[in-house]
Amino acid sequence: MNELSPNPGRLMGSAPGNQWRVGANHVSLVRPAVESRPVALSAEPQDLVVDAARSAFVVVDMQNDFCAKGGFLDYRGVDITPDRKPIDPIARIVPRLRAFGVPIIWLNWGVRADLLNASPALLHAHNPDGQGADLGGTIPGGAPILLEGGWGAAIVDGLVPDARDIRVTKYRYSGFWDTELDSILRNLGVQSLFFAGVNADQCVMSTLQDAMFLGYDCILVEDCVGTTSPAYCLQATLYNVKLLYGFVTRSAAIAHALEKAKHSG
Repeated sequence: MNELSPNPGRLMGSAPGNQWRVGANHVSLVRPAVESRPVALSAEPQDLVVDAARSAFVVVDMQNDFCAKGGFLDYRGVDITPDRKPIDPIARIVPRLRAFGVPIIWLNWGVRADLLNASPALLHAHNPDGQGADLGGTIPGGAPILLEGGWGAAIVDGLVPDARDIRVTKYRYSGFWDTELDSILRNLGVQSLFFAGVNADQCVMSTLQDAMFLGYDCILVEDCVGTTSPAYCLQATLYNVKLLYGFVTRSAAIAHALEKAKHSG
């Protein structure tokens, strides 16, 4: 066996905590140590200590087709007011998390123009009577519906992504289904996920459930989610998250916890 070299060459890997060190004759598979950054916050059903160094904030479907006038839900006659309520709390907490080094992930719907990633069942769910424009079709006088790269798939005004943020496109209710989301999170060394976005009982919940099944810690941020469904749907979502899938907190609790951790550190 060759003598071990403490520094066999250059770092290889896109994430700081998941890198080899590679040289001509030696490769070190020992990843760099990631220092924990514990953050204590109020939550239900129990308070939490979360490692910010191994956490990410996932914002689901805060895009024009669900949250803006002239978008898909508005075109279908749905009152989008509940889907707009999370805009302000998300806008306030995201810069704080970003400044603390927590990755921000924007997870948005976006189907192919040829709809080859959209099954009849998916199309029917969005247009059950077959009347009017379908996914990928164009709203009369408006934009294509949930088309990847289109206006409907763009992040709604009031939320400002940063160049450091990560964008993932999905085309199912769960953001983990046939996307790169899980690979990205594992490469980043993320274990705990905060969830925000719309609709709480649909895409947010589907993504959160899959995250828990994959072994992630799941924390729903109550004031950062919304839904156009009846109130009992949100109540059931909160109940089931606390009962089965993880924890529920609020953005003010996160902000307080980050501020406390910053001063104590």
